[in-house]
Amino acid sequence: MASIDKALPEFAYLEVLATRETPIHRLDPRAKLLATLVFVVMVVSFDRYALSALFPFFLFPLVLVTRGGLPAGFLLRKTLLALPFAFMVGLFNPFFDRTPLLALGPVVISGGWVSFASIILRALLTVGASLALIAVTGFTGVCLSLERLGFPQVFAVQLLFLYRYLFILVEEGGRTARARELRSCGARGQGIASYSSLVGNLLLRTWDRAERIHRAMLSRGFQGEFHLRRTTRFGWRELVFVAGWSGLFVLFRLVNIPVLIGTLVTGVAG
Repeated sequence: MASIDKALPEFAYLEVLATRETPIHRLDPRAKLLATLVFVVMVVSFDRYALSALFPFFLFPLVLVTRGGLPAGFLLRKTLLALPFAFMVGLFNPFFDRTPLLALGPVVISGGWVSFASIILRALLTVGASLALIAVTGFTGVCLSLERLGFPQVFAVQLLFLYRYLFILVEEGGRTARARELRSCGARGQGIASYSSLVGNLLLRTWDRAERIHRAMLSRGFQGEFHLRRTTRFGWRELVFVAGWSGLFVLFRLVNIPVLIGTLVTGVAG
């Protein structure tokens, strides 16, 4: 129960962060979304053995965090939650890909371990940038940006509803878990057998809550349009933001900056 109750305020904290007033927050959401999309495309476009070339891409989420006044520790903890999924994706790479790639003295590192580390690094980059985007824009702003960029309005509305109803699911799950613990006597009612009725009850409660919310929205004149607290427009600042970051991402993709710096340093030292 405590874990579910704790998850709700942490889940909503990203929306609280999106209400801050910083230069990054005041940018049009479309600019931040486009820059993040280019960032993700560039990161995932590397080959499976790319490792050192990915490190310069940490600059983008780092700038969003610092310029947006975001709590780095909080975002890092949430980003690490995605690592088990990335771990499962690359778990068997070291067993199937035994091609020697690196030799550190007597230790030979196979391509499977390099590709496994690359998967973990890409997960940190993409998930971290996505969380930072939501923290400086808000999920409503992201959905509005998708609609303004040409995505179907139905898709954007359903995506927003899915996000909003997750809060309802977590809230109702916390209430159901609390009621289950209060009505249990010791270990009775805490076993696996009680979960079937618990899940069924949770489904009915969330369904009823969603119906009430839908009726309340209709009574208030909701017609599928988004309304943000701040009004923005795509101006020259947004154009510079998207063009500047996109050009930098393309540079990072075409040029291995760490290898280039290492070559220059060793050349000067030699």
